[in-house]
Amino acid sequence: MSRNKPLISIITPCFNEELNVENCASELRRVMENRCSEYEYEHIFVDNASTDSTFNRLKEIASTDSRVKVILNSRNVGPFRNMWHGLKNASGEAVVPLLPADLQDPPSVIPDFIKLWEDGNLVVHGVRRNRKEFFLMRFARSTYYKVIRKFADVDIPLNAGEFMLIDRRIARSILSLDDQYPYIRGLVAQCGVKSAFVNYDWRQRERGKSRNSLIDLVDQAINGFVSTSKIPARLALLVGFFLSMTGILGAFVTTLLFLFNRGENIAVGIPTAIVSILFFAGIQLLFLGLIGEYVLSIHGQVRKSPPMFEIERINLTEVKSTERENEN
Repeated sequence: MSRNKPLISIITPCFNEELNVENCASELRRVMENRCSEYEYEHIFVDNASTDSTFNRLKEIASTDSRVKVILNSRNVGPFRNMWHGLKNASGEAVVPLLPADLQDPPSVIPDFIKLWEDGNLVVHGVRRNRKEFFLMRFARSTYYKVIRKFADVDIPLNAGEFMLIDRRIARSILSLDDQYPYIRGLVAQCGVKSAFVNYDWRQRERGKSRNSLIDLVDQAINGFVSTSKIPARLALLVGFFLSMTGILGAFVTTLLFLFNRGENIAVGIPTAIVSILFFAGIQLLFLGLIGEYVLSIHGQVRKSPPMFEIERINLTEVKSTERENEN
């Protein structure tokens, strides 16, 4: 279908966000109509099989605004796969892969993204300047970003996530990989194209609570390590070195204790054997766990899961791969 204005696609993956989806849609509508009136937009909500009234609220919103498009998944596939599914169904000249339903990443930044995209940047990253969250979580995130940036094979911007704008050509490029557990910011960084950056403040969540548990965050962090760099192997090397030094120190202390306690009839060699067994067993388990992560990653790519199964679509027809290739 022909359009008079360029189309921008904005994706909002959601799970149990009944308190936020209406505000998210209205806030984006206000920003796009007031500050980006020269563009059309589509707001794609991908519901990860919510157990509350999220989908019903999305249906009500979509019934009054055809720019709001909704996909209901049959099961919860996690935020990254959910986002990836939305990306597959986006048809805009540029795409924002993630606008969170809780608006911690604010829609008011999107016009700045578009302006820099118009200047020729194929990727515009949103960089979180300040994080309004518990200081331990802020410290953990900051440390993670710094470590992965230092050791990754590609230049992943510090404090940047999936809240970005990418050109349609970049979207097509990363979608061609058919990744089973996509780490989108890493895949975009691997394209190595001209990029720009917009700094903004990361807001506090005002309604509801995050559905990302600590286990989910750890899983996503490990996936980021394994999929973008050799960092796990390098970290294992550093940890192995640290454990080696600790083992040597333990052996030295054990030897001293043995020498000063000969009267207690401690059998010769027992302390050394204990230290050696514990040390080498720890090293072996460490590296087996590391190898296991890579095996799991390979297994997930080789033995692919069934295609995403949807229960319902609203205001959205399926974007076929041939149509996507023939665009431009």
